Amino acid sequence: MAESSFSMRSMKGRSWQRCSKQIREQRGRLYIIWRCTVLLLCWQD
Repeated sequence: MAESSFSMRSMKGRSWQRCSKQIREQRGRLYIIWRCTVLLLCWQD
């Protein structure tokens, strides 16, 4: 029983690492898009 709970915990950890990596990538993309938008708006003024 202890082994199965350990494997479940490690699987959850792996899936969380994958999710956090995707979240970081999306945050990076959003930051780039936001910076480009700000630069375009400031450039037109």
